[in-house]
Amino acid sequence: MDLYGEVRAAYREFATYAAGASPTLEQWALEVAEDDEVIAWLGGLPPVKRQPNLVFAAARLHGVPAPGPYDGLRGALLGGGGAAIRETILTRATQTNEAGRLATLLPVFASAGEGRPLALIELGASAGLCLLPDRWAYRWRTPDGDRTLGAADEPELVCDVTGPAPLPADRPEIAWRRGLDLDPIDVRDDDRVRWLETLVWPEQHERLARLRAGVALARRDPPPLLRGDLRTDLDALIDQAHREAAGAAVVVCHSAVIMYLDAADRRAFEAAMRERVSAGRCHWVSMEASGVVPGLVAEAPASHLVLALDGEVVGFADQHGRALRWL
Repeated sequence: MDLYGEVRAAYREFATYAAGASPTLEQWALEVAEDDEVIAWLGGLPPVKRQPNLVFAAARLHGVPAPGPYDGLRGALLGGGGAAIRETILTRATQTNEAGRLATLLPVFASAGEGRPLALIELGASAGLCLLPDRWAYRWRTPDGDRTLGAADEPELVCDVTGPAPLPADRPEIAWRRGLDLDPIDVRDDDRVRWLETLVWPEQHERLARLRAGVALARRDPPPLLRGDLRTDLDALIDQAHREAAGAAVVVCHSAVIMYLDAADRRAFEAAMRERVSAGRCHWVSMEASGVVPGLVAEAPASHLVLALDGEVVGFADQHGRALRWL
């Protein structure tokens, strides 16, 4: 989704992402796209703040019922509650922390690590739930039967897999982990966790349960999170990983993060990552919507992200981790 593009088009595109996953948000997005007054209201926001996920979550945080009719959202935005919702939009960000993506990322981590422990750096880490690939159980449903990792009493991530994905026989050993985010979320902060819960789409009860399970896992031993900018602070973190986790495979990963950069910064980020990979400083695992990383030209199916290792597309992953199609 182009967060800097035309607003009506962005909401129509979001509706396609929400189709089959959240009837409420699909309908809201379609109606916003046809509502001149609401489009004008959104026009008063900075471009990156007009995104559907953020607007809808802010409205829900202020009491707009979801599931619920579009009239509830419209009345809140254009009525007396609009100022409070606007303030929330301006001060919050869509830091959706979807731990389910780990089921699609683990095969890529295994390929990057080649049997070595990992020094894992996540960009746009939010609360750091995707920094915990070693704390979940996994069930990959393949045409040849289920493949599982982990114990029966551990929270499980389930993913439908097609294609020759290199499903690992063991969970990765994480020798060192760090998250980098403009505004990292402390999983022990109930208000910030409530915001994460509000970002989960209505009707997605399983996804909400997964978020809560991930928060519970993280609270036992919170992953280290650093406040910083991926455009300027990543090299120092890679250097630190090499110093403090000698012998580990340094892996920089991100999912649905680069979309928040403008076009020039996306190009600069991609060039910098390819240079780091070429120099042997790290592996690069990216999971972004089609066209977001300029050099990764691949058309993902609806509601899927392009999955790549070291700048080469390896598959398509459902945005919430429910399916992986390996190429």
